[in-house]
Order: sequence, then structure tokens, then C-alpha cells
Amino acid sequence: MHLFMSLGELERIKRWHVAHRQEHPLEHHLWDGVLTVWLMGWVGCMPAMITQALWLLPLCMVGICTPGLYARWRQRVHAAQRLRCDWIDLADAD
Repeated sequence: MHLFMSLGELERIKRWHVAHRQEHPLEHHLWDGVLTVWLMGWVGCMPAMITQALWLLPLCMVGICTPGLYARWRQRVHAAQRLRCDWIDLADAD
């Protein structure tokens, strides 16, 4: 598992969540939140640079890394058998 996830990994996980949203509604909404933070990180980089608000860049980087961090956390708790994660294998399919 790596910090920066490819678009293919993000898409495969999103497709899983959409296909299983009836059985796992909380996971579906959590992944939407993760993707929202990811998008905010990417979108925020340019305005932070243009306005020279460079203190925002670390926050943007955290946003960009959020899907990878979340997937790592889910992989860790899945391996410890504290929380089942049916989609975790999709994150390493690339």
C-alpha cells in the first residue's frame, strides 16, 4: 500500500462502494468524504500558490494523501481483525 493512490485504484474502490452501497451505506459515505478531501487538496494547491498562502500547501498535501492514508488504516485494522474490509484488495490491484 502506498501513500499516493492511482486514479485506477480510486475508481475501483469507488465502483465497489457504489455497487455495495445498500449493504454498506456508512462505508459508501465515508469513501465519498475521503474523495471530497482528496479533491479539495488538489483544487486548493493552485489558489494557495497564486495567493502566496504557502501555509496552506501542507494541508493540501494531507488532502491529496487522504485516500492512501485511509486505505492504509483500513488495511491495518483489517489485518488485526478489528474491522472487516471487503474492498482492501482493490487498492493494490495496480
